[in-house]
Amino acid sequence: MLRGKTYWIVGASEGLGRSLALELDAQGVNLVVSARSEDRLVELADELALPTRICPLDVSDSVAVAKAVETVGQIDGVIFAAALYEPMKAQGWDAGQSELLANVNFLGGIRILSRVVPQFVERDSGHIVVIGSLSGYRGLPGALAYGASKAGLMHLTEALHADLWKTGVKTQLFNLGFIRTRLTDKNKFTMPFIMSPEQVAKKIVQSMVKRRFKFDIPLPFSLFFRLSRLLPQALYNRIFAK
Repeated sequence: MLRGKTYWIVGASEGLGRSLALELDAQGVNLVVSARSEDRLVELADELALPTRICPLDVSDSVAVAKAVETVGQIDGVIFAAALYEPMKAQGWDAGQSELLANVNFLGGIRILSRVVPQFVERDSGHIVVIGSLSGYRGLPGALAYGASKAGLMHLTEALHADLWKTGVKTQLFNLGFIRTRLTDKNKFTMPFIMSPEQVAKKIVQSMVKRRFKFDIPLPFSLFFRLSRLLPQALYNRIFAK
């Protein structure tokens, strides 16, 4: 049961994070919303039915994250949905952009969770929700920095679950396919099984009340990625390099 609980959404100003805020608000969840853009957070809060706390935050700034955790205070759950995306191949490797993606997508998750999870552990209660990606299952062409950053975040969440699965702290990982957002508009290829942020947010919120740890969305598309891990590297390259 989520109604009446307080969740902190990190990465709430647009795309999936914004849709999650709207969906959770409709379910009666009290929210704290964070992102870099204070203006967008204010616009979001104005759309929500319940009073919403705003906490502007850049997850690449360790000092700012530490202050934000203190400001937010005790919560029932945290949703790490902050992410940057940039298509990138080895032939056009951008060092600065790669570091930025890793800093937000992976290290941002570490900065948030390393400060929130100990509070959950201390009181043996809390809910950790992390947004991963199907691209994190195995290296893909054109996803040089993004895929690696999400793979690291997914591995981190799996380790958290392994440590906490017999405690009162619940951990959930949602690995997503293509979502129609400003970020995926950068892709120059056809994106199979693409979903709207609203569709994905509804599926995530429906699953947050379950005990299950990992969810791949959409499931038919995820089978393609999970089975790919069984392929020999040479065969995998011939299929996916296209």
